[in-house]
Amino acid sequence: MLSYHLKSAIGDLRDLVKITESDIEDIQIASHNPQFDRLKLKEEKLKSFESKKAMIDHEISALIRLNPEAELPALLNEEQHLMLNELKVELSNLHNTNKKYAKLVLAVSNLYNTFLENLIPTEMQGYNKVASKDSTILKVRV
Repeated sequence: MLSYHLKSAIGDLRDLVKITESDIEDIQIASHNPQFDRLKLKEEKLKSFESKKAMIDHEISALIRLNPEAELPALLNEEQHLMLNELKVELSNLHNTNKKYAKLVLAVSNLYNTFLENLIPTEMQGYNKVASKDSTILKVRV
């Protein structure tokens, strides 16, 4: 069962990396709707990975509990060692891909916030941001 959960978790991580890479491509061409459409799929893959990781933890704990005198490396076969290393690599890939995506999201967010601030200047009143009374670019009449 451990091998099955490891393979499945690696697959989920690869899928998450592919989805995030698609998000990066879309944000670079300002195509935001496909990103929003993939959110549900991304959340499902993340939940699936978390579930499989919990099962991996459970399986490893069971192995240790059944063999308290043996060290963990001795309890796993070669294939499982390779898959654990592959899992580590895929987690690192996801981390790096998410970092790239986060930088782009931050840049786009700052751009939109700057545009908004230029259109409707705001000032702080206590802890609240309110539209400045001397807004010259945009005037609203009611």
